[in-house]
Amino acid sequence: MGSQPPMPPPVQTGTHVIIHDTTYNQNQQSPTQHQQQNRLNPVDTSFLGSHSRQSSSATVTGDDSDPSRAFGTYAGTPKGEYEKKGRSTDYLSGPTGDNSLNTSAASSRLALNSNNEKSNHDGHMSGGAGHHHRRSASPSSSSSDSDSDLEGAGGHMQKGHHNIDPYDPSRPKLPLKARLKHFTWAWYTLCMSTGGLSLLIAAQPHTFPGLRQIGMTVYIINIIIFVLLTSLQITRFMLHAGSFKASLTHPREGFFFPTFFLSIATLITSTQKYGTPPDSEPSQDLVWVLHIAFWIYLILATAVAIGQYSFLFSQKRSFSLATMMPTWILPIFPIMLSGTIAAVISPFQPPHRAIVVICAGLTCQGLGAAVAFMMYAHMVGRLMSVGLPDREHRPGLFMCVGPPSFTALAFIGMAQGLPRDFDHDMDGFIDAGMIRTMAVIGAVFLWALAFWWFFIGVLAVLASRPKYFHLGWWASVFPNTGFTLATISIGNAFQSDAVLWVGTGMSLCLLGTYLFVLGNHVRAVVVQDICYPGRDEDVEDH
Repeated sequence: MGSQPPMPPPVQTGTHVIIHDTTYNQNQQSPTQHQQQNRLNPVDTSFLGSHSRQSSSATVTGDDSDPSRAFGTYAGTPKGEYEKKGRSTDYLSGPTGDNSLNTSAASSRLALNSNNEKSNHDGHMSGGAGHHHRRSASPSSSSSDSDSDLEGAGGHMQKGHHNIDPYDPSRPKLPLKARLKHFTWAWYTLCMSTGGLSLLIAAQPHTFPGLRQIGMTVYIINIIIFVLLTSLQITRFMLHAGSFKASLTHPREGFFFPTFFLSIATLITSTQKYGTPPDSEPSQDLVWVLHIAFWIYLILATAVAIGQYSFLFSQKRSFSLATMMPTWILPIFPIMLSGTIAAVISPFQPPHRAIVVICAGLTCQGLGAAVAFMMYAHMVGRLMSVGLPDREHRPGLFMCVGPPSFTALAFIGMAQGLPRDFDHDMDGFIDAGMIRTMAVIGAVFLWALAFWWFFIGVLAVLASRPKYFHLGWWASVFPNTGFTLATISIGNAFQSDAVLWVGTGMSLCLLGTYLFVLGNHVRAVVVQDICYPGRDEDVEDH
């Protein structure tokens, strides 16, 4: 076989890298050599579109200052390294690590990139003055959705153009109806976090006059938020036909569907806390209502845990380890919080009902924790094999803090909810006191695991802080609320004032985190950084 001409080095201009492909020139090969080369490295000429089969030129665009936003393009760095969304494109380099192209994949893919760029409009081809071409992070269906949304905004985008940058500050504004199309299930993370804050206020070991009233106000605000979010979600499904099914089956947004039930869990527990007068018993009506609510919630949470994972397991689509995110744990979260609900309501239930509630809660808590720990194995494998998630999604690592934290909290709470005279076989061996001791020991073990995950998340976020707001930022609030509540419960169990002061300090830090995320959330809504095509959980950008 004749030797191929050497590959010219890439020409870098600003943030653009020009790669010239001359490895497939029919004029330089004999027919026999051409056939041999074609068998070794077949090229689908239909895939190359209007590009010449003799030579081609492809433009690879990237943003060195912000490589995490080069969605769908091959981003070049000054060192000659090429990445596509964090995964190395080994078809851009030969076996020796030089800059030669593998024609079986690189020529066709790069030529298609060049074709797509040329077929758009010239304004997005310039590399100067900070104008960098980026393809949308959304799939093809989302691209057409973006077109229709943008056309409804006053004709800022012509039909057929898919290259608007959702991160461009000068992007066109959308009306409310178009924005509601991107009002995802992830919005319930706001309700979860607000409900968790109300629970945290009620559990404070060091109080001051008016603190309970503040907690009651947060509880009422959370009810309003839940009603408002549910109303907007229903409006979304009514205005945009097919969006309900699409939201449940979407490979990213679908994982946030359980946050709706987690919001209900915080409302049930907060109702017990603030519906019971201080230093007195709740009304029998409230006790009965919460008992019924617990069983309804448990049935629905069980259906979500089994149904959603069964749906995911039956899909032809494969979820690779490299794309594993903590959101994979979310479908098991609602049933796991059944134990937390049982821990809160069982002390106020009649003894015969309290034991049944605790047994059910302990069963659900064990299922949730076991599945979450299996997911931990995948999460650690993902971190070891491909590293930390994209910087914009690193706050999601705090979700891993939730399972051990809420399990520790549930263990102590359910043990304290047992009747004082509990002894299942009447021999005085396993009684309520012994169960409480075992619960505290297990809670401390689990607290240590939550502590480890917490600082993994902290260091990951500090190493590369997110630049653009995502609803996943609320993961830094709700799971850490469970971590703080578990700390306070352990301090109460040990009657340690030092541990309780640590819990108070953690509560203050969590309050600051809540206000910080809330401020960014409000700002993102106002400037249309969320509820906008390409900026929400209805696109895949992991």
